[in-house]
Amino acid sequence: MRVLIIEDEQKMADLIKRGLEEESMEVEVAYDGESGLEEGLKGKYDLFILDISLPGRDGLAVARALRDANLKAPIIMLTAHDTTEMKVRGLDSGADDYITKPFAFAELLARIRALQRRTEDVTKLQIDDLILDLISRRVTRGGNEVQLTGKEFTLLEFFMRHPNEILSREVLSEKVWNETFDALTNVIDVYINYLRNKVDRNYEPKLIQTVRGVGYLLKTP
Repeated sequence: MRVLIIEDEQKMADLIKRGLEEESMEVEVAYDGESGLEEGLKGKYDLFILDISLPGRDGLAVARALRDANLKAPIIMLTAHDTTEMKVRGLDSGADDYITKPFAFAELLARIRALQRRTEDVTKLQIDDLILDLISRRVTRGGNEVQLTGKEFTLLEFFMRHPNEILSREVLSEKVWNETFDALTNVIDVYINYLRNKVDRNYEPKLIQTVRGVGYLLKTP
């Protein structure tokens, strides 16, 4: 899980960062609203931990901007103001949960796990105008239905669950084909070309990118 902490109290931000990294999460920190929003808009995070009282641009404005950019990652708001009005304002701005300072780190972890369970129940994945429906197993791009084989669907689903993440052939072989990568076969490259022809060839922007000598990634515009 990739987490962005936007918190101007450096000691608290660094403590949260260290604790989450001990839970095997990838964590970045921004100490003001403007730089936090700029980093968040890169679209590579699975969770935002966002203080309300920030210099430059407050957390409510940051949350609204993230949602206006159609970023779906959950937002946990942090604040010292334990009032119903502030909670409502935080949730209305796009936050998914709210924690009042001071708090126990165990509580934060529990809230994160709850949000993970909630987001894992999602039935649709979307990157730009590419939509994958996990229930009907239907894929559309730009409103047009895309016909995929079972393996193509599984490969695309894996890409869409890991946007902006470079995926090596070894990882794809293990996670999509459930087998050890064989350097003598080009089956992965063949299926990548199949996907490109179906979801990218007639559309812009091109989503499936090659990272030469490393692997592939599905890039969020």
